[in-house]
Amino acid sequence: MPSAPVRVILPGMLRDLVGGLSEIEVESPTESQTVAELLDRAFSDHRILDGKVRDERGQIRRHVKVFVNGEDATRGAGVGAPVPAGARVHIINAVSGG
Repeated sequence: MPSAPVRVILPGMLRDLVGGLSEIEVESPTESQTVAELLDRAFSDHRILDGKVRDERGQIRRHVKVFVNGEDATRGAGVGAPVPAGARVHIINAVSGG
């Protein structure tokens, strides 16, 4: 029985890099996957996004937040946080200024 897809919702800044695409639907191969595995799948056709969200070590960049079903994954396990089937994952760019 196939599991429900995960929806990755992109912020406006990243949408511009992928022709206005507002979200990416990713099929879940298992009941749960990590944020890192999800991003690998979500960005496989949109490699430009990976460098904007993750650093050279594969970690979430400091100015980016990833929320899994409303929970801030970057405050916990980061890229190791679980993403259940059917989840909604929001990528948010932090806004700063002075």
